[in-house]
Amino acid sequence: MSAADEILDVVDERDRVTGQAPRGQVYAQGLRHRAVFVQARDGAGRVFVHRRTPTKLVFPSLYDMFVGGVVGTGESYDDAALREAREELGVPGLPRPAFLFKFLYDDGAGRTWWSAVYEVHCELPVDPQTEEVDWHDFLSEAEIERRLTEWEWVPDGLTAYRRLRGLRG
Repeated sequence: MSAADEILDVVDERDRVTGQAPRGQVYAQGLRHRAVFVQARDGAGRVFVHRRTPTKLVFPSLYDMFVGGVVGTGESYDDAALREAREELGVPGLPRPAFLFKFLYDDGAGRTWWSAVYEVHCELPVDPQTEEVDWHDFLSEAEIERRLTEWEWVPDGLTAYRRLRGLRG
């Protein structure tokens, strides 16, 4: 099964399930769904940053300071966060990410999803999925701030990052 065929829950403005549809249809029709964002930090507190592969269905070749993805039909946000972090970081023994907050992402151009933001500490060596990650490194907050204007970032991840930064002051 391709990523476009994966079945997702379609949700309303209050995050209530209203139906299901294949991911490709969800994206093509701008149907609201669910996603998770996991900020992974190493032992020094640096953040895992990566560039997405050019084959990604959404935001190909852009940089992101979160790992994550869509929540599958019937899957909880917590389970999706753990699954996505383990898959994308390539760390099977990763601890369960800690939930931080949830918000509705809507770019006004047909991309809208409920976004649950998590954090996980990853002290084990990472081995990211080559089909998901083109480049990666752990960067300090100062380095990320310097790169915000230099690199093209995924817009939903950038929104989540700014909200998280605002919460932390």
